Amino acid sequence: METTHRVFVGDSRTLETIDDDSVELVVTSPPYPMIEMWDDLFTELDPDIGVALDDGDGRRAFDAMHAQLDRVWDELERVLVDGGIACINVGDATRSVDGSFRVFPNHARVLEAFETRGFDPLPDVLWRKPTNSAAKFMGSGTLPPNAYVTLEHEFILLFRNGGDSREFEPGADRRYEAAYFWEERNRWFSDVWTDVQGELQDLPETDASDDRRERSAAYPFEIPYRLISMYSTYGDTVFDPFWGTGTTTLAAMCAGRHSLGNELEPAFLDDFEDRVENVPSFSRSVARTRLERHREFVERQQHQADGTACSYDAVHYETPVVTKMERELLLREVTGIETIENGYRAVHEPVVPGEN
Repeated sequence: METTHRVFVGDSRTLETIDDDSVELVVTSPPYPMIEMWDDLFTELDPDIGVALDDGDGRRAFDAMHAQLDRVWDELERVLVDGGIACINVGDATRSVDGSFRVFPNHARVLEAFETRGFDPLPDVLWRKPTNSAAKFMGSGTLPPNAYVTLEHEFILLFRNGGDSREFEPGADRRYEAAYFWEERNRWFSDVWTDVQGELQDLPETDASDDRRERSAAYPFEIPYRLISMYSTYGDTVFDPFWGTGTTTLAAMCAGRHSLGNELEPAFLDDFEDRVENVPSFSRSVARTRLERHREFVERQQHQADGTACSYDAVHYETPVVTKMERELLLREVTGIETIENGYRAVHEPVVPGEN
């Protein structure tokens, strides 16, 4: 099996390179309005935003920033197939503007924007971001009533494009082979993720001194990998309009899906070339870690008198599974990468137990 992964440089408010109804899944993390590191970017897109910030008018700046994101959401409505899923990772912002501290609810504004465009909101996910700071207090610290809660979580907002779910032919191999294990389903489809850090490690950075990763607001590899596994099948195309360091593309490669990306800053694409060479070994580790963890789960269940029964045998692996839908599950790994116009082609092979 082969997948293609193309990245285009340009403005995601006008996605001329992406055809209508050409992607099945969107996984992205946009710049967050009212986070200071993004002020310059938003001001470049609309100089009135800088004026509003200078005037101390936080609400006007907030609305104007989201107006720029709205143009991207218009494009997503166009390129996403009917029934396709959009996963938007976004955090709220806390900020003092004109001497007054408050929260700017980005997640609520994005939710409203998608619903206005005809998307159906689905149950969302909260994931907790670890903090390295021992001084978490904002405001008056230990004195009531003027201390403030520290935001340590972000939202993964989930939307379906239109009212109907996607349909597949009966027994579609690309869907059944892309199944996830029962215990993964229970963990992944929880509405709070506290185990993201360290579950499936990201590729190492090639230049730790480069600040582009911070400016990209990249999320951990585990987040797009889970979402791609949850909401797409083999053969689907995943799109990230705020590509950044390419984490969504890496996850799509490891998950055996096609991908498209759009990025405003060309330097990110140069950085990505150094990461791609490690994808085969990394994807092998990701897939085999999933299989090994499943076997550990089975072993635990066999020693619990009241544990869930693993009543079916997997077709491709010598391991029992809990449900009939898992029987055809077939993990894939990248065995080769080649450069193509605007991106890469990845060759995938099924994971064979016992091979290194």
